[in-house]
Amino acid sequence: MNRKELNPNASPQAAYGARLRSLREASGWTQDDLAQRLEYSSVHISAVETGRKPPTLRFSRGADRAFGIEGTADAFERECREIKQGGLLEGFPEYVGHEGRAAEIRLYEIGIIPGLLQTPEYARVLADSAVRRGAIAPEQADERVAFLTERQAALMRPRPPMMLVVMDESCIRRRVGGHKVMSAQLDRLAQFAELPNTVLQIAPFDIGERRPFNLPMNLLTLSDLSVIAYAESQMRGHLERDTAAVLPLLTAYHQLQAEALPQAASVAMINEVRKGTP
Repeated sequence: MNRKELNPNASPQAAYGARLRSLREASGWTQDDLAQRLEYSSVHISAVETGRKPPTLRFSRGADRAFGIEGTADAFERECREIKQGGLLEGFPEYVGHEGRAAEIRLYEIGIIPGLLQTPEYARVLADSAVRRGAIAPEQADERVAFLTERQAALMRPRPPMMLVVMDESCIRRRVGGHKVMSAQLDRLAQFAELPNTVLQIAPFDIGERRPFNLPMNLLTLSDLSVIAYAESQMRGHLERDTAAVLPLLTAYHQLQAEALPQAASVAMINEVRKGTP
């Protein structure tokens, strides 16, 4: 039987796999034995051990139960979360940590509804689409939706943050998930606009060259009134804390709000799009 030599120093994922194999063998279990305990195939166990498949939270929790290390410093769930954060774009894990405690959140999005305003069904369609493209595994899609739900829940607190959201018109015009999903999502936006701590605006297509941002932009005002900014491209994310760099972005956001439709007109456009959704 061929046995692949593992290099735990190759990557965090390789270290996870090597430790999984080590604990399995120390317990006297074959891959089939562990597969039965975790309710996975032995092929899947082999793929995780050799680093060919990334570990998921579900898999890691099962391994923790099997080895009796739940809730310990050596838990696989803890290691899996560290790997996942390492796979996120640079700056995003820190941004999310601040997001849950921010006094004000300013968002600008292009093409899709901002994550914090997505319905579970809309978020699921996007995640499942990534699975069909081969970009992520099905279990990673589940974790992506669950992670978004956790972010949304963090904002449901006794003193919720003020949320100012500007969406490019493309966000509401782009059909995602068919009539039922899109109609419910547009309803969710209208409900969001009615909350006492929110402002929702649409930046129409005819804003043209007056649109100050070409990429999505997130700005957080923290409890000490400092402002941080987060922006990302397809491949990179960047968290900016330097006041000299953030203040021009804040100014540009105010300019964007001035060019965007007022909230009442924005909600009217959302409702018109909803009525016209075939």
